[in-house]
Amino acid sequence: MNDKKELKVTFLGTGTSTGVPMITSKSPVRFSENPKDKRLRSSVIFSWEDKGEEINYVIDCGPDFRQQMIKADVDSIKGILFTHEHADHIAGFDEIRPYYYKMGPVPIYSDARVLKSLEKRYEYIFTTENRYPSAPEVKSHVISKDDVFEFHGVKITPIRVMHGDLPILGYRFGNIAYLTDVKWIPEEEKEKLRDLDILITTALRLDSHKTHATLEEALTLVEELKPKQAYFSHISELLGFHAEIEKDLPENVFLAYDTLEVSGT
Repeated sequence: MNDKKELKVTFLGTGTSTGVPMITSKSPVRFSENPKDKRLRSSVIFSWEDKGEEINYVIDCGPDFRQQMIKADVDSIKGILFTHEHADHIAGFDEIRPYYYKMGPVPIYSDARVLKSLEKRYEYIFTTENRYPSAPEVKSHVISKDDVFEFHGVKITPIRVMHGDLPILGYRFGNIAYLTDVKWIPEEEKEKLRDLDILITTALRLDSHKTHATLEEALTLVEELKPKQAYFSHISELLGFHAEIEKDLPENVFLAYDTLEVSGT
């Protein structure tokens, strides 16, 4: 197993569940002319080369999936990994149809609870009887926090994090970890997050929130885990203007923004 492939992460979206700006919002951020203050729902794509082939794996498939994939010009994917079943992370599931038409059944990876939710919400995708002709097909893979597996030469480690009281999954690809909707992380799971090139995690806003980490809590996690670099995502307009927040961050910590690309191993 080779953990040293050059990995690229593209931020397809960096916003919270309502997107930024939020419908009806009167926040000053809504009127910002900085494109970094316009945020689609959170998702990333991990990309690398293996034996001359471009490999793409998407994490989450929210309501902006179609728009995100067109903007990123992604012609093929090897699969989708889900963090949890909330709408901002699965509501674009039907939009995988073009990939199905091109490549056949799309591999998906999630824990058993999330798969059950997908099967309930998208019964027509999973049914084997009287299928609608245009419905996409998937290959379901149930995973857990205890699994370690390999995609095309890259080690993948699921990480159990807590979204308030809801256990969800983050993922470590090689030495890059993507954690969304995090409030806290069990101590035993933090051991999977040592020696990172890049940590991507939640920084929702400045004030306390029951199910998402604040900016201060995200900075505390970075100080504890000591990645070489950290990027904050799943951001709401209540965090403030991108430029104002980022200028006060430590030199190795950044606010992510839609279309940002970062690299590590």
